[in-house]
Amino acid sequence: QVQLVESGGASVQAGGSLRLSCVHSGLSDRHGHFWVAWFRQAPGEKRQGVASIAHDSRTYYADAVKGRFTMSRDDTTNTLALLMSSLQPEDTAMYYCAAVSALRVSEPFWSDPTVYTYWGQGTQVTVSS
Repeated sequence: QVQLVESGGASVQAGGSLRLSCVHSGLSDRHGHFWVAWFRQAPGEKRQGVASIAHDSRTYYADAVKGRFTMSRDDTTNTLALLMSSLQPEDTAMYYCAAVSALRVSEPFWSDPTVYTYWGQGTQVTVSS
């Protein structure tokens, strides 16, 4: 059974920083190679891809977060993280970590939520002005 559990969400003021973490289990056993990603969803909005790291360390970022967010993965500890800086009110959303077998995803679709098989329950980030 694959599980992903996020943590680190909080309320911060604009300009602040946060570090989100996601611990996963079962992925390595089930899939030799897998991609991991962070998505976010604001109320009334579609779920958006924030960042993704492929099994070979290729990393992708949404234009809205480039230069402000940094994603990392550590397969020795089964964790991924999202370091967010210069946060703005428009970054307010529920943040989800997600994963998918490398056989089921390719670069053009890294930000497509329908591609990802496994999801965490989400962690809330609220940025006030």
